[in-house]
Amino acid sequence: MITLNKKHKKRLILIMLLVLGISATVALGITAFQENMLYYFSPTQIINGEAPVSHSIRVGGMVAANTVKRASDTLRVQFDVTDYANTITIYYEGILPDLFREGQGIVAIGKMQENGSFLASEVLAKHDENYMPPEVAASLKKVESN
Repeated sequence: MITLNKKHKKRLILIMLLVLGISATVALGITAFQENMLYYFSPTQIINGEAPVSHSIRVGGMVAANTVKRASDTLRVQFDVTDYANTITIYYEGILPDLFREGQGIVAIGKMQENGSFLASEVLAKHDENYMPPEVAASLKKVESN
């Protein structure tokens, strides 16, 4: 059996407290990072039930033709986003980007609601003729190849 003198016991306790503190800090950092992640989902994934309800996510696709409906008395807008296989309706209240229009790729950040609708807190539109968010381009290619 090993016996430790007073000096060694203090060092051991200090090292154990240091390891415990570092472990707690890392655990808290990982938890905070996980909570702030914004996962991307396509309309097909949302319809298949893969998207979490009441957790912030990103949804992307093309704004479907003839689906943009603006309220006359508020900034509330409703539009459909498609990945050419499925379509979901997005509700947004605010000023849309200048480049937002039907037939263009967008990414909306928001939450799925209990009733199955998507409430966006932010809408991002592509910024030139050739650019499309990588997640949107990948999900559209995936649908087109099936």
